[in-house]
Amino acid sequence: MATETLTTGEVADQANVNVQTVRYYERRGLIPEPPRSSGGFRQYSPDHVSRIRFIKRAQELGFTLEEANELLQLRVTPEADRADVRAVAQDKIEEVEAKIRDLRRIWDTLDELVEACEGHGSTSECPILHAMEGPAGNGTSVIQE
Repeated sequence: MATETLTTGEVADQANVNVQTVRYYERRGLIPEPPRSSGGFRQYSPDHVSRIRFIKRAQELGFTLEEANELLQLRVTPEADRADVRAVAQDKIEEVEAKIRDLRRIWDTLDELVEACEGHGSTSECPILHAMEGPAGNGTSVIQE
């Protein structure tokens, strides 16, 4: 029985991505290059769809394409251990926690600025705009005491 082959468009439809994504993943080595028909058309397999779905789900969880590829390699390497997968996921958790802390600092700063910018008046006295004029990246509050 012949193996099912899919066109680029069919793979894209089944994986819920666009054709450019399929080709990009192929160029990046995230999916193997498929064989071609005698007419030169790519002949993908259902495994290509599965790999693309895996990559997209990994991206939804915050993994980069490189990290998704690392997870894919762990998935297909017989001697890989689930502890390896867990370590990759744990690293991602730590990265997400750091981003959450950064976002919380941003939120706190913006909240302080909004509270300090009460009422109406000239924008030349706006604490939000004044805060933007100060040095960036020092990690301190932008509110002037």
